[in-house]
Parts: sequence; C-alpha cells; structure tokens
Amino acid sequence: MPGIEQTELERYRDRILADARALVERYRAIFDWDVPDIDQREADRLILREIRTALDRIEAALLP
Repeated sequence: MPGIEQTELERYRDRILADARALVERYRAIFDWDVPDIDQREADRLILREIRTALDRIEAALLP
C-alpha cells in the first residue's frame, strides 16, 4: 500500500509533467531568440540534459 506521500504525489503527477514541459518550452524560446538558425532537436537535448543535471544537484542538496 502506497504511503501518504506517494498518494499525494499521484494527485500532482500530471501538473508536474505539464510544468516540466513548460520549462523546456521556456528555454527553447530563449534559445530561438539567441540563435535564430538553431538545431531544435540538439537544443532540446541540451536543455533536457541541463534540467536533469539541475535536478540531480537539487536532490543531492536535499537528501543526505
């Protein structure tokens, strides 16, 4: 049986996904402004990799 934290998280799963997609879109737009002829797939890959790195750093700081 899932704990209360897991149950609560499930309520927000779709919102977290939408927020993550919006974050990628935000940085995609910034890349487009800075570099008009950018390779969009490569930019998306780089953005996602940096978001993963940031999440890893946040997790490391929060969890002993």
